[in-house]
Amino acid sequence: MSIITVSRELAALGDETAHELTKLLSCRFVDKQVLEDRIKSYGVTGQKFTKYDEKKPSFWASLSQDRDDYLHYLKTAIFAEAEQGNCVFIGRGANVIFKDIPGVISVFLAAPSDIRIERVKSYFHCDEKRARQIIDQSDHDRLGFHRYFFDMDWKDPGNYHLSLNTGHFHPAVCAELIKKLVEQTITPEMETQNAVRIKELTLGQQVKHHIIYELGIPIHFLESSVSDNVITLFGVTNSQALVEAALNAAKEAAGSTALQSEIQVVHEYSIMP
Repeated sequence: MSIITVSRELAALGDETAHELTKLLSCRFVDKQVLEDRIKSYGVTGQKFTKYDEKKPSFWASLSQDRDDYLHYLKTAIFAEAEQGNCVFIGRGANVIFKDIPGVISVFLAAPSDIRIERVKSYFHCDEKRARQIIDQSDHDRLGFHRYFFDMDWKDPGNYHLSLNTGHFHPAVCAELIKKLVEQTITPEMETQNAVRIKELTLGQQVKHHIIYELGIPIHFLESSVSDNVITLFGVTNSQALVEAALNAAKEAAGSTALQSEIQVVHEYSIMP
């Protein structure tokens, strides 16, 4: 199983390249709409997360519980989609979420400013001044989103396996180049490792979801790591009883998988809402 993530500037033909790639590799196309539909299937309204989608949240939004909920559900949806098999993800920080996982290729698509301006003028039927404003706002939002949620420079080519200039290459050519990279670098062993790791990440999210979102057990900063059939819980709480409750909840969610706790007990611990 291989996964390709496509990060892109506005008007760098990201969707067009991804669609060409899905045809070449028989992959599924996973974009904003697909992820929103999956998040809605968890009983969450898409409107709740509009203020966070590929943009840096405002000061007050950054203090909201919705911020943590957004990242939790985004990861849950991304892992669930990946578990279904070969797929191409568009944006949403997927390149960071899948960082260092075998069988994942991350691509960044850019284009010269003048070409982007002409494309945006055509997309939005606007003049050059308005096109520049749209591009500047989009770049600002995406830079802020990646810095805030993932502490990474969205435009740094060092964060990707491959960067392509779609001002000079047609989406079909870009897709062929990405396909060649996949074929040259992704081995059957890596695909097997990928499938195992995705299952571990999915299970970790399911455990966290059960503890925090279904049972409401107050473990602050909870993370659930799964490796070699062992689930390890990390976080902070104010009583050993809550640690035991979290472990029991993890057992409910994961079945027979071995459990261990690295949750810190700090008496009289409290956190601002």
